[in-house]
Amino acid sequence: MLTRDEFETFCIDSAKKMAKDKKLHKQALDVLVKADQYSWIHQTTWLGEPILNTTEDMFAIQEIIYKTKPKFIIEVGVAWGGSLLFYSSIMESIGVGEVIGVDIYIPEDLKKRINSHGKISNRITLINGSSLDENIISKIKSILKGSKETMVILDSYHTHEHVLQELNIYSSFVGKDYYIVCGDTVVEYIPRQTHRPRPWGPGNNPKTALDEFLKQNDKFTQDKEFGNKLLFTCNPGGYIKCYRD
Repeated sequence: MLTRDEFETFCIDSAKKMAKDKKLHKQALDVLVKADQYSWIHQTTWLGEPILNTTEDMFAIQEIIYKTKPKFIIEVGVAWGGSLLFYSSIMESIGVGEVIGVDIYIPEDLKKRINSHGKISNRITLINGSSLDENIISKIKSILKGSKETMVILDSYHTHEHVLQELNIYSSFVGKDYYIVCGDTVVEYIPRQTHRPRPWGPGNNPKTALDEFLKQNDKFTQDKEFGNKLLFTCNPGGYIKCYRD
C-alpha cells in the first residue's frame, strides 16, 4: 500500500509518461472531433443547466479552485450558466469566493434559473455586456476592489484578436499562484467543422492568441505538470499560472 505522498509521485510520473504518448493523444483528439458531430460536450449539466465543456476540464478547474481558493472567479462567456453554478457550488463547499459571469447575452429566464439556488446563487454576479467594453471592465474592477486572488476563465468569442485582447486585459486581475484558463485551444488541432461554421479555426483561435500572449508576458507560464494529466480536454496547454507579481 502506497502512502499518500508516494501515490502523488506515482500519479505525476504516470502523467509525464502519458503526455509523451503522441499516439494516445491523437486517438483522444480523434474521439473529440468525431463526438463533436453529436454535440457530445453539450450533454452535461450541473444543477439542471448545461455545461459546454468536457467533464475532465470541469474536474481540472475544480482542482484549481480547491488548490488556490480564489476570492473571485471571472468567467467570460456564460452560455447556459451551468459552469457558473458548478464553480459556485465548489466555492460554497469550501466556504470562500464569488463568481462573476460576463456575457453579451444573458436572457431573463436564465437569470431566474441561476438565481434560484440559494447560497450557491448568492455567490454569483452576472454582468451583461462585452468582455472588452470599458464600462464592463470598470464594473469588474469595482467588485474586485484591487484583489489579485482571482482566477479567470476565458470562453467567449474565440478569434485570435478577441482572445488576445481578453488575455491582455484580464491577466491584470490575476496575482501570483493564480490561474487563467484559456478555453478551446483545441480549435488549433481540429479541422474546420462544416456542421458548426465559426469565424475561428486553425491559425486563428485561442491557442494562437495564447502563444502570442505568453511570448509577450513574462509573468505567466503553462502549468505543464497539471496539463500532463489531461487527455479529453478542450483546453490543451490552456491552463496558465501567474508565477510572479
